[in-house]
Amino acid sequence: MSDRYEAEGIEAKWQQRWIDADIDSASDDPADGRESYYCLVMFPYPSGNLHMGHVRNYCLGDAVARYKRMNGFNVLHPIGWDAFGLPAENAAIKHHRPPAEWTYANIDQMREQLKRLGLSYDWSREIATCRPEYYRWEQWLFTRLMQKGLAYQQDAEVNWCDPCHTVLANEQVVDGVCWRCDTPVIRKNLKQWFIRITDYAEELLADLDKLSGWPEKVVGMQRNWIGKSTGAEVAFGIEGSDETLDIFTTRPDTLMGVTYMAVAAGHPLAQKAAENNNELAAFIKACSKMSTKEADVETMEKRGMPTGFNAVHPISGETVPIWVANFVLMGYGTGAVMSVPAHDERDHAFAKKYALPIRQVIRPAEGEWDIDAEAFTEAGLLVNSGEFNDLDSVAAKQAITIWLAENGKGSERVQYRLRDWLVSRQRYWGAPIPVVHCSDCGAVAVPDEMLPVELPTHLQPTGGASPLTECDEFKHTECPKCGRPAQRELDTFDTFMESSWYMNRYTSPRSESAMVDAEAMGRWAPVDQYIGGVEHAVLHLLYARFYHKLMRDAGLFTSEQGGDEPFKNLLTQGMVLKDGSKMSKSKGNTVDPKAIIDTFGADTARLFTLFAAPPEKELEWNDAGVEGAHRFLKRVWRLLEKLDGDDSTAEEDAAAVKALRFAIHSTIQRVTHAFEHGFAFNVAIAALMELSNTLQSFEPKGKAGMAAFREGLQAVAAMLAPFVPHFACEVGEVLGMDEMAVISNWPKVDSTALEKNEITLVVQIQGKKRGEITIAKDADQESAMAAAQADPAISKWLENMQVVKVILVPGRLLNIVVRPA
Repeated sequence: MSDRYEAEGIEAKWQQRWIDADIDSASDDPADGRESYYCLVMFPYPSGNLHMGHVRNYCLGDAVARYKRMNGFNVLHPIGWDAFGLPAENAAIKHHRPPAEWTYANIDQMREQLKRLGLSYDWSREIATCRPEYYRWEQWLFTRLMQKGLAYQQDAEVNWCDPCHTVLANEQVVDGVCWRCDTPVIRKNLKQWFIRITDYAEELLADLDKLSGWPEKVVGMQRNWIGKSTGAEVAFGIEGSDETLDIFTTRPDTLMGVTYMAVAAGHPLAQKAAENNNELAAFIKACSKMSTKEADVETMEKRGMPTGFNAVHPISGETVPIWVANFVLMGYGTGAVMSVPAHDERDHAFAKKYALPIRQVIRPAEGEWDIDAEAFTEAGLLVNSGEFNDLDSVAAKQAITIWLAENGKGSERVQYRLRDWLVSRQRYWGAPIPVVHCSDCGAVAVPDEMLPVELPTHLQPTGGASPLTECDEFKHTECPKCGRPAQRELDTFDTFMESSWYMNRYTSPRSESAMVDAEAMGRWAPVDQYIGGVEHAVLHLLYARFYHKLMRDAGLFTSEQGGDEPFKNLLTQGMVLKDGSKMSKSKGNTVDPKAIIDTFGADTARLFTLFAAPPEKELEWNDAGVEGAHRFLKRVWRLLEKLDGDDSTAEEDAAAVKALRFAIHSTIQRVTHAFEHGFAFNVAIAALMELSNTLQSFEPKGKAGMAAFREGLQAVAAMLAPFVPHFACEVGEVLGMDEMAVISNWPKVDSTALEKNEITLVVQIQGKKRGEITIAKDADQESAMAAAQADPAISKWLENMQVVKVILVPGRLLNIVVRPA
């Protein structure tokens, strides 16, 4: 062996050997007797270069996959590329290249970077979401959803960025401007495609209870996003009209306290009122530029204007004014709310600002409340509510809801915060929506035999309207129903459509007859361990859960084959920070993984990212920590030199051998526990560092000493394999291990090595700890007392004392009761 640890040569050598032996491929052979295990890390967008967040994420997944293989599992550990979307399109615009050319070049570059890290992916299952053979199947599913009425097109108020020429999600609007180009965003109505995720709201909510392997924080975020609330739907009349203004409220007990109504700027009533009111029209236009994020709406100044219309109270018949208010959003509920300023803080502030009436209809069960000064938002007893007076809030909710139902003015209703999924985008680089628009037949789904509808890949976007609008060979087609000239849908799918089902496609990535193979789903799904950033805790994970259920209900697999949820266990890893903030090019605090690998090797980069912090915590970058990880590997490497010192005639130290074997097997126990309980890799690596220090201080003498030393080194090599696989394999080869370390059996604990002939007891005198003694495991009370008296640190507390009582708690404690002699 070389005296120096030379990472570059070792890593290239073992990567080629792994390829030659094909050790990373998952077996689809039904006769394979191993238990299946599916480990998946969220796939990357092909930006062209790995960052340290990638390195950490993928090394976490690789450690899990390698550990499971060493424990006899048939492991599926795939990788692919989330390759469509606006970032690629914008980069292509900047570099004057077609997005397809840019994307595939980046994939090639990043693939090589991932391979250099030594990640044990089954590359035979690699997918890229921009390939027609992939998106063909989401097009197929979309046509099935159209048939079921689960996919539909309608006008909707959306966030629109004109320079980017696309719809933005609320999360992509930051302080009223586009997150990418910093241009003010406006709200306008567009015809859009939606999928009815709301039809699955109750199942998505109920099935959260099945996700015991998910962080509670993430489950809570999902639960809040779905946002189930129970209340009443109430129909207010509109004075001088046969139409009604419908609202939903969770507080029907406050209904008699309504003093005004508020509607969103995009509500038809507001639009109608603005037709002959220039001041109101200007206010509505200003509202269209405001942020629609709930957090922003909560904190911004509440403003409004009267519409001139009045609503008719469903019970009292009283008329109340209808206002346009900037805090009411069309995307939530009906775009209208009833306002009860006496019992809602926001309504109270608005009423005070515009001198609107405040009518108390709930009073505290005890004491009084200055309703003019502050809203009373708690439950209580009804007042000023006619026949409902003196009911408590719980009883009043029920009684008022029943009254509304009996009088045709409302009904009990469950509502969800969750809105239907808007899946269309006015961009080029995305999967085409498989619809043809015919002047006679309307919107027609493209039939199966005409799928996929392929995206032309030679087009060069400019940043304005999608080039598909000018691409005649794509745009113009024939209606699949009547054969007349028609036009294709020119919007493309939201990229969440690709990333919401990729985990299932990996089970049968080359299937040409179905979206997924049911037998393969039965073998692999659901994912046993999913790993990714907490920033995906809501949208990606929610859409993936929804898509999984859609695929199940489309008959692609059964609950028994693929489960009702896509991910059994979820690990959300923390971000990589430098100087206390997230690494980003704009902050100038990025660290290039390539430079680390070139200098120290891939294994050092892997070891540092796994050791520096628990997986779920943020990792603060530390150059000294990288160097420390490299020094540890060199220390282990130098331990191999001791193998040359075998002297079978040397006198053996039986006690030292026993102590070493105890250290070895207690370390196996600790490292295994770290893998099995939360992937505490930092704890596992720390334990291996301790064992290496023990091996360093051990002098192997005689056959037993050398055997124990070799046993320790082999254990270190095997347990390091999930973390630093190249290094572990090289050490294992020097040790003469029968198999490559990465496919060797995970070390088993020898319980006999953990048995101790001696134990340590705490000695207490008069209830206070005065020291510890080491005695034979089977020593009696008399022997324990003798050992205590022989210890100078303890015996001084017995001077001039008479021993009254001695109590031995086996294996734990020697308690001595004394009094002055």
